[in-house]
Amino acid sequence: MKNGLIGGVVIAVLLIMVIICGAVCLEKVPAGYAAVVYNMNGGIEEKVLTQGWHLLAPTKKATNYTIGIEQSYLTARKEGDSPDDDSFEVPTSDGKGLKVDLTFTYRYDIERLPQTFTRFKGQSGKEVLKSFIKPNIIAWTKEVTALYPVTEILGDKRQLINSKVAEYLADKFDVYGIIIENATLIDISPDEETRNAIQQKVNAQQRLELANIEAQTARVQAEKDKQVAQIDAEKAVIEAEAKAKAVKIAAEAEADANREISQSITQGLIDYTYAQAWDGMLPRITSGGATIVNAADYLAPTAGEPAA
Repeated sequence: MKNGLIGGVVIAVLLIMVIICGAVCLEKVPAGYAAVVYNMNGGIEEKVLTQGWHLLAPTKKATNYTIGIEQSYLTARKEGDSPDDDSFEVPTSDGKGLKVDLTFTYRYDIERLPQTFTRFKGQSGKEVLKSFIKPNIIAWTKEVTALYPVTEILGDKRQLINSKVAEYLADKFDVYGIIIENATLIDISPDEETRNAIQQKVNAQQRLELANIEAQTARVQAEKDKQVAQIDAEKAVIEAEAKAKAVKIAAEAEADANREISQSITQGLIDYTYAQAWDGMLPRITSGGATIVNAADYLAPTAGEPAA
């Protein structure tokens, strides 16, 4: 009985030890993460742990790094992993200062996790983000914005500058085994002086565009007026030519008619027309005085007629 009790106690102790050992030695790697294993007896293991549960010896420690895309924030408002005002000021090529918010996505290169672990002296991915990634995001972003004037950062080249920032950061962080997928400047705020200067430039640009539009409209109207005048001139020429042609045709027709009439008049026709129109009276001749001479008085009477 006593031996059985002792055996039960031993088994219970062993079970408790197994449970404690299991709790201590079991390591969970979350989804989207990988872990570097550090063995106190042999240093860093080359093989990293992927997501899931793993049984590790008590002398081993696993450090997690995100290998899935992770979003991070440097903003004035409390957002994501930016609990405080993490916005920052960037310079421009024309000496203006801009306060910006920035968001970026990153991950660690799973193939280089052991080197990353060594470079950052065993810091976890979250610790590296806070102590290295965010401070250098700010510093290296300033190096890019310093190449552009404030009007371009706030204007039509903003998308291009975002691309340049993302490319520059990706290149800078790559040597550390950190992959920057994207970076975007958001909520860019100039100071009051810069804002007023930009507004003045915008107003001037709008006035210039309006003047160009008015000039173009005037050119179009002038071209229309020129076309209308040209059409009217051509129309006048056509009408003049038509009138001249009509006059010419009428003149030719009248000439042809006169020619035909002239050719048809003969002496016999003239005598006949004269005879038809004669009233039987001879013409009277009036001298310079009051005496009127009747030509019939001087004509010899015809046969059978008595003398006058």
